[in-house]
Amino acid sequence: MGSASNGKMLFKKMCATCHTVNKDGPHKMGPNLYGIVGRTCGSASGFMYTESMKTKGVKWDENTLSEYLEFPRQFIPGTRMVFTGIKKEQDRKDIIAYLVTLK
Repeated sequence: MGSASNGKMLFKKMCATCHTVNKDGPHKMGPNLYGIVGRTCGSASGFMYTESMKTKGVKWDENTLSEYLEFPRQFIPGTRMVFTGIKKEQDRKDIIAYLVTLK
C-alpha cells in the first residue's frame, strides 16, 4: 500500500513538469491526470494522444498504472512520454496512492 502524502511530493518532483492534477485544469506536455484512476487510457478530452495510447484500451487502475510507470515505452510502445520510468516499486505505489485521491 502506498502513502498518498509521499506520493504527492514524488509527483511534484517527478511528474508535475509535464502533468497537472487540478480538476478541469489544463493539459501540459502530458495530459491532466485528475481522475485518471478508472479512466480508459488515451481518453482525456482535449489532449492529443498518440494512436498507440488511444488504441491500448486499458483502464487505469493500480496495476496498470504501476506497469506503465515502471516501463512506459514497454507498456505502450509508441507513447510520446519521454520519461523512462519509476524503478522503485514503493515510489510507484506512493504516486498511485496520490492519484487515487484525485477524484
